[in-house]
Amino acid sequence: MANIILFDSDARDHLLPLTATRPMGELRLGILTLREKWERRLKGTVSYITQEYLQEKFPIQIEEENLIINGGVLPTPQLCERIEALGLNEALLRNGELIAARLNEAQFELLLGEEEVNELQGQELESSIPLLEITNLWQLTKLNEQALIEDFALITAGRHTAPVSHTNRIIGPMENLFLEDGIEMEYCTINVRTGPVYIGKGVEVMEGGMFRGPIAIGEHSIMKMGVRIYGPCTFGPGCRVGGEVTRSIFMANANKAHDGYLGDSVLGEWCNLGADTNNSNLKNNYTEVKLWDYATERFEKSGQQFVGLFMGDHSKCAINTMFNTGTVVGVFANIYGAGFPRNFIPDFSWGGPDGYRTYKFLEACETAALVMGRRKQEFTETEKAILYHLYDQTARFRSWDKTPK
Repeated sequence: MANIILFDSDARDHLLPLTATRPMGELRLGILTLREKWERRLKGTVSYITQEYLQEKFPIQIEEENLIINGGVLPTPQLCERIEALGLNEALLRNGELIAARLNEAQFELLLGEEEVNELQGQELESSIPLLEITNLWQLTKLNEQALIEDFALITAGRHTAPVSHTNRIIGPMENLFLEDGIEMEYCTINVRTGPVYIGKGVEVMEGGMFRGPIAIGEHSIMKMGVRIYGPCTFGPGCRVGGEVTRSIFMANANKAHDGYLGDSVLGEWCNLGADTNNSNLKNNYTEVKLWDYATERFEKSGQQFVGLFMGDHSKCAINTMFNTGTVVGVFANIYGAGFPRNFIPDFSWGGPDGYRTYKFLEACETAALVMGRRKQEFTETEKAILYHLYDQTARFRSWDKTPK
């Protein structure tokens, strides 16, 4: 079994706040996370070279022989075949940037120490092999359709779907629908002509749900009565979804349980959108959307017309919240109030259009413990240490906390 080590590239800082609490390989795209894709494609196990403050939660596993791979790259059959063909101490490059390498334990230890790796033979990846790499937030929603289709084929190959109740209406070929065991679903409409639909173990889909593929619903999620989902959409494990959603991704354990619209958006884990929360994903003048970039600390052009909401882990908003086109919300923000909040809401913010204060760290931790406890998950000291690091590192963005000189 291959020992795979995914490393965070420089693109990691452009993917904040989603990568503030996880390595790049833990991002979800399609049905699977990037880690899960590599493990299935290369038949191995993944560990990480990531930020120091994340390393305890996501440790490195070093063996006699190791495949080192850029964590933001999507595995394709052609790329995986090329990586598997690498000899010991050989590397693949694209425009001089490391894509993958096969290293023994000694050479890997040198790499970790940022020393020169002796006898490492670099070769440019052939231009005939496509390379898809996530380098910006908006790419997640743009690449999700292709990833959904590829993951569906990967997961369902040689398997049979669980039975579909006769009360449901399926539009299109049955081979585009796959249900795992233990699903409750009655009187729903699923259109698989537009793409495959995958529903994980133990999912409950309440009556009247309408789905237009491609869509993935992670295990033990709940889709509320009358939910309307336009693909491509991904909902990781443990999500609660209601209202209208289009072209969006929920990493896991996120709630949008009530009416309201969400489009071209990505929610981190443990997020909660209050009832009738809506977001804009298209400017009134139909022009290009700018998006906050943590790396450059300014709004950058996305080159995209449809860009919605990007929300870091543990952030929440009150009922009737309105998010403007291209809004970035950091980790552990709590948003409320009438009118549109700003397009960038810093980590650990508490407030809305009328002003903000800092979400006190201990209060945030108490909330996290309660929220995770409801899903029978523990808020650990390791999680707390990660959040404290973020609380300190993002203080510069909370302008209201700065003491005038």
